[in-house]
Amino acid sequence: MPNYYPIEIGVPLQASRSDLVAFTWSTNGVVADFILPDDTAHVLRISFNKQCIVRLLDEMALSTEHDDTPNEGLVSEHFAYRLEGAAFARTQSKAWMFGVPLTHYQFVTGMACMDVLSPAVPTFTQVRRQ
Repeated sequence: MPNYYPIEIGVPLQASRSDLVAFTWSTNGVVADFILPDDTAHVLRISFNKQCIVRLLDEMALSTEHDDTPNEGLVSEHFAYRLEGAAFARTQSKAWMFGVPLTHYQFVTGMACMDVLSPAVPTFTQVRRQ
């Protein structure tokens, strides 16, 4: 059963009004920028500084995805979660995950969803929008 644990990101963000605006993948991590709906000058940057497995998809695809049981812990308009027991994490390559303690994170907006499996903890910063 997927269990969602909300993560506080340090800035107010109405999830349904946000969207992914930039994604950069490097050898040792990823960086993703999300719209801050009431701040046109800045974005919320999420960074992982270790290897990741990433899934980006339209929110509609997420809402039609079948998982084993109802989701527990979802909060209306919340953006960032740590997940346990979701199918995305359970179905990844066991060879890749062997010996590496991975955590599943999910970031949900009104238009997109980003899942990240990583041994890294995400960092959240506001940066000037480019």
